[in-house]
Amino acid sequence: MSNIWIKRAAWSGAIGVGLAGLVWFAWPRPTLVDVATVARGPMEVTVDDDGKTNVRHVYTVSAPVAGKVLRISHPTGEQGPSLHVGDEVVANQTVIALMQPALPSFIDVRSHDQLAAEVLAADAAIQQQEAEVKRLEAALDFSRTEFQRAETLSRTQSISVQAFDKAKFDVATNDASLASARAQVEVRRALRASLAARLIDPAGVPPSAEPTCCVRVLAPASGRVLKIVQDSEATVLPGAPLVEIGNPLDLEIVADLLSTDAVQIKVGALVRIDGWGGSTIKGKVVRVDPAGFLKVSALGIEEQRVRVTIDFVDPPEAWSRLGHDYRVIVHIVTWSGDDALTVPVSALFRKGDDWAVFVIENGRAQTTIVKIGHRNNRIAEGVAGLPAGTQVVVHPSDRVSDRTRVAQRPTQ
Repeated sequence: MSNIWIKRAAWSGAIGVGLAGLVWFAWPRPTLVDVATVARGPMEVTVDDDGKTNVRHVYTVSAPVAGKVLRISHPTGEQGPSLHVGDEVVANQTVIALMQPALPSFIDVRSHDQLAAEVLAADAAIQQQEAEVKRLEAALDFSRTEFQRAETLSRTQSISVQAFDKAKFDVATNDASLASARAQVEVRRALRASLAARLIDPAGVPPSAEPTCCVRVLAPASGRVLKIVQDSEATVLPGAPLVEIGNPLDLEIVADLLSTDAVQIKVGALVRIDGWGGSTIKGKVVRVDPAGFLKVSALGIEEQRVRVTIDFVDPPEAWSRLGHDYRVIVHIVTWSGDDALTVPVSALFRKGDDWAVFVIENGRAQTTIVKIGHRNNRIAEGVAGLPAGTQVVVHPSDRVSDRTRVAQRPTQ
């Protein structure tokens, strides 16, 4: 009899343990969530964007005349200056480039034959004018002889005054005509030389080896070579850029910001500069351009941008490794507070037209409407609805709703 009761008690215990296990497994467990605490502390709102360094005063050295510029960057010993990016230059002393006259253009067959015919015509004109010179020389000799006869007759008053003056006039007229004819010979010879020079084949003209024959382009300001625009030898037009010069320590930062962000920035605003490969640098806004411009983003979106100029606040030792056109990331402070009540942005979600958070009360998530002020990409300023020390759910999932039992996820 006792064995039967013992078996019944054993079966009853086993059934009770099984039922307890089923209840334990079926009982709803709290949802694991990430938790953050609302706290007071310093907060700032920044406008973040890419920027680039820029030498404040860049001098672009251009070709003063049309001609052939010699190679600027070449091994030492060749003709012309030897400049490389980073070399130091002195104003009105350092030779930036040497320019030689450009070679004449090629002559086609038709133009060549036309010029050759004009040369022949010029030779004939010279011969014609030389013959005219000989005729005038003979006329001048004859008029001088006639004038000498008139002088002899005038002593005995055997010639009229009019005839004497006529003989004198003929000498002066023939003398002037001879001088004019000789000048015409020189003109036609010069014209012939000009036509003959145009017939010279440019391929057979050797380049000048004397640098003093060239135009020397000097540096307009002291500094360093930032960029060599025209490195190789080439024929250029007047005003063609050759070299850019500037002072690498005279740097500023230029950032093209969205116009919606630029309206929040004031001159004198503090700036943190990083993302350039070194430690964070301090700066300040010195200018916000009054006019914007259209810029197409990498995604093909048209954006209205405004240029903002930033100066360094830290000494040059902190940013001397930066150079011209280096990329940086700027964080421009538009608002800051030393004792702001902050809540993580990841805890906020929309409930109608209001902002809300899940507040943890007695192990359950409670939906709470909050009002926020300033915000950045990490935290927001809580204006009303949340006291300091309140725990809120961060990154709430769709498993979290009002009155849901929650528990903090253990940190690893």
